[in-house]
Amino acid sequence: MTTLAGKLLRIDLSSKSRCEEEIPEAYYRKFISARGLGAKYLYDELNPGINPLSPENKLLMLVGVLGATGLQGFSKWVVMAKSPLTGTIMRSYTGGNFGVWMKFAGYDLIIIEGKADKPSYVYIDQEGVQFLDASDLSGSDPRSVQERLKDRHGHRTESACIGLAGEKLVRYAVITSGERTASRGGMGMVMGSKNLKAIAINVPVRKITAFDEGKFKGLVKDQISMLKEHPRRKKMNSLGTPYATVPYMKRGILPVRNFQEGSIGNIEEISGEAFYKIKKEKAGCYGCMTKCGGMRDVKRGPFGGSRIDGPEYETIYALGSLLGITDKQFIIDANAMCDYYGFDTISAGVCTAFACELFEKGIITTSDTDGIELNWGNKDAILALIEKIGKREGIGYLLGEGVKRAAEQIGGETALYAIHIKGLELPGYEPRAVKGYGLSMATSNIGASHMYGRPKTEMAGTVDPLTEEGKGASIIQAQKEQAIEDSLIACSFGNSGLDFQKYSEFLLAATGIREFADVANLMEVGERIICLERCFNVREGLARKDDTLPRRMFSEPLREGGPAENQTVKGFDKLLDEYYEAAGYTKEGIPTVEKLRDLGLEEITSIVN
Repeated sequence: MTTLAGKLLRIDLSSKSRCEEEIPEAYYRKFISARGLGAKYLYDELNPGINPLSPENKLLMLVGVLGATGLQGFSKWVVMAKSPLTGTIMRSYTGGNFGVWMKFAGYDLIIIEGKADKPSYVYIDQEGVQFLDASDLSGSDPRSVQERLKDRHGHRTESACIGLAGEKLVRYAVITSGERTASRGGMGMVMGSKNLKAIAINVPVRKITAFDEGKFKGLVKDQISMLKEHPRRKKMNSLGTPYATVPYMKRGILPVRNFQEGSIGNIEEISGEAFYKIKKEKAGCYGCMTKCGGMRDVKRGPFGGSRIDGPEYETIYALGSLLGITDKQFIIDANAMCDYYGFDTISAGVCTAFACELFEKGIITTSDTDGIELNWGNKDAILALIEKIGKREGIGYLLGEGVKRAAEQIGGETALYAIHIKGLELPGYEPRAVKGYGLSMATSNIGASHMYGRPKTEMAGTVDPLTEEGKGASIIQAQKEQAIEDSLIACSFGNSGLDFQKYSEFLLAATGIREFADVANLMEVGERIICLERCFNVREGLARKDDTLPRRMFSEPLREGGPAENQTVKGFDKLLDEYYEAAGYTKEGIPTVEKLRDLGLEEITSIVN
């Protein structure tokens, strides 16, 4: 089997039918795989204006062309759909083994359509595809579901499944595989809306061969040798993403108490070193030597007495500093409870912080919170609220709608405290402290994602993060590069030391597609993907008005922000203009006909006419 599986599996839950289809080689040439391929299929197959929770929405699972090959950091997978949280195109990445099992089954893409008439799961093995009753799995947490499916179908079974939050249609429900989750944008809610509890695969390991096997093996060997001594990989191997907590706070980047402040006392209690001391064992994705994760003991909640892989920096921020908390064991326990119910820790933390600020200001009281005292740092109250969100009970129903919809339902000035972009809650990066990052999140086609176009020079401090001009071109370039990495899929933690020339060499040796030898062509692919995603959103009615930041960033100076003290975002319109000009968009943020033609997207020029 080659690195290009060249096939997709289409599953129709309504009719309980399946079929295999060839993926045209032209699609790989123009979009590579994973994110790019998913954007192409979603644009082509979804009608504008569909309800994301209707049977007409499609859930796509994709693995990259370099997955399961021996290259380090390329075996993750991605889930894509129209998001029920944002109404935009959405993609959410995760790790574990499931993507590799897709590849072993012979597919680069699985498309799930329709809706089952009762709780169901799909089982894939050498004999084909089965549609099976999941009634006995309903209400079960993702860990239990995976264990039971292994018992039922064999210990080599790998599954992607949802928890109770997905079944109850929490708008930021996740899809879980192993200990890893496709967390952002409500992909678990889409799966739940289809009455699909899980997809399970049990197939033999298959050798994935490259077009130029000798060349490819040499590249794999070189990469492994380089990674062994690479300082960033070593840091990720020991500390993982929690290493960022303290240095980010020193620069005012770490959000505190719902983005009101930029620092918090006792930060060393939730530092990378503090979490390293209580790590029991390493954890990571299929075949990866970096193993950036870490298993840690859970003390409270339904997973109490077991271990989870986590927390990552984003969870430390969302369930820690954002809520005024620097208790590492609480963060682990709260992380485990989110995993148990199956929803995104970032969105959960931002929704909880929103409620805490409303409680602090007297906008809501215990009569609105089911008696819960939502004071900053009230750990018992926060755990109780997480449980209510997972069960969609009381105030948990409202907060399970996401912070944008919650603010709209409460009304008044509560939108000021709702920290989101396009409906997606912000990750752990303060836009007033890193203005280019704010621009990248604002213009992201999926909403507030820290992994849509990370401005590496700004984060490294080689470019002044507080300036508000001259960043449009660098941000669109960062987004192009991210689109390429997402379409490979190149893990941001396992790709240390690699550049786009190396990516080009990997792709050429793996696929034999000559266009991939040209780095400039790869950049065009990245731009094509971004442009196609934006056209998806334009078709849904999005434009410049949606490329914005939370109101707080414009109106309230950052408190206790270190070098970013008293910062607001003042020149955002100019930044947007610079970005649109560099991207080849109109002043309204819409790709021009000329840009679409330049990128080989002539067939969709009608969207901008």
